[in-house]
Amino acid sequence: MQKTTTTTKTQTTKAQRLLTALQNGERLTPSQIAKRFSIGNPSAEVSRIRQMGFAVYANKRVAGNNVEVTEYRLGNPSRELIAAGYRALALGL
Repeated sequence: MQKTTTTTKTQTTKAQRLLTALQNGERLTPSQIAKRFSIGNPSAEVSRIRQMGFAVYANKRVAGNNVEVTEYRLGNPSRELIAAGYRALALGL
């Protein structure tokens, strides 16, 4: 009898790959996100990750060519932010 083997390949979405990169401590600009993950609208994808409950912070910095850029990073939410979320839930928002 011949034994058949099947391999399953799990596909990760662009959002999952972006989230994994952020969870690994990477700081990414919208341009880097668009190029690396082929995401057309990086800010919308970051918003979706935030809606999943992850604290993604947008920090502004000035690059070497004096252009202000935004960097996204994953962080720990402050107590005030968590409290505001609970207040919003209590109000039914």
